[in-house]
Amino acid sequence: MKAAIIYQAGEIPQYAEIPEPVVQHDHEILVQVKAVSIKNLDKLKASGKHYSSEKTAKIQIVGTDGVGTLPNGQRVYGVGTSGTMAEQATFLKEWSSPVPDGLDDATAAAMPNAAMGSALALRFRAGLQPGETVLINGATGFTGKMAIQLAKYYGAGKIIVTGRNEEILKTLPALGADQIISLNQDDVSFVDQLKKIHAITPINVVIDYLWGHSAELILSSLKGNGTFSARTRYVSIGSMSGDTINLSSQILRSIDLQLSGSGLGSWTKEEVGLLFQEILPEMFRLAANQQLKMEVTTVPIHDIEKVWGSKITDGKRLVVII
Repeated sequence: MKAAIIYQAGEIPQYAEIPEPVVQHDHEILVQVKAVSIKNLDKLKASGKHYSSEKTAKIQIVGTDGVGTLPNGQRVYGVGTSGTMAEQATFLKEWSSPVPDGLDDATAAAMPNAAMGSALALRFRAGLQPGETVLINGATGFTGKMAIQLAKYYGAGKIIVTGRNEEILKTLPALGADQIISLNQDDVSFVDQLKKIHAITPINVVIDYLWGHSAELILSSLKGNGTFSARTRYVSIGSMSGDTINLSSQILRSIDLQLSGSGLGSWTKEEVGLLFQEILPEMFRLAANQQLKMEVTTVPIHDIEKVWGSKITDGKRLVVII
């Protein structure tokens, strides 16, 4: 069968021939793959730089999940037991969810990673309550856009967003954003703007896709003055602006701050079970009913070498069609 293959970590995937997969355990299902999204996670794992990467693997199919059909014709989304960007793949039976009619393969393939990067953080790490104020740092990307809509859906009272893409920032109120803060302004202006907002409407939840310097600025803007403060749950999901920060102990002592992360390894088995049993089916239903808005760009798998290094900067997700 044809697949997108890397022979050495860090190489560009090649469109090449590889043996068909074989179901080896009861917890696996064989799927005829139709669509696989290209995510930052996939690129990091293929490069060997992600913390979950296989350090010794030489030949592997890229892709961690996808949408396809079972032998009985049912469409499913699932996580692969190995690479998924191929004509066939084996999915983990428990880590799969049915895809409803009315939702196309490409959109269904693009959604789950964004749902993992937003719904799990909002529900399980932040414990978002109706009426609370949410700040989404780095909201102009595909997952950030999803986070805005889900925060609204889960009952957020106010949603503040940050980003650098000015054109996309202008479109975010249509998705549910109430206040926009540009990351293009100088540090003093950014912190001053956020402090004024926090003084009027305390920020209860921060969903952070950037980390790095912007996280330092946000945390400094939350710093207290010795009086009672509202509790803030700060959840790190990505590190597009840098993997480390400087954090003053005065910030930790001056506010009621919960700092946590949401990603592979941080979720419990129960939370992952709920993702596939409840959250993803609900997200698929909302998308099929046009209640979740997202944009995808599709490419055929035989063009994988051309598009692998592409950077989609307009808040869309690149999806490979097989």
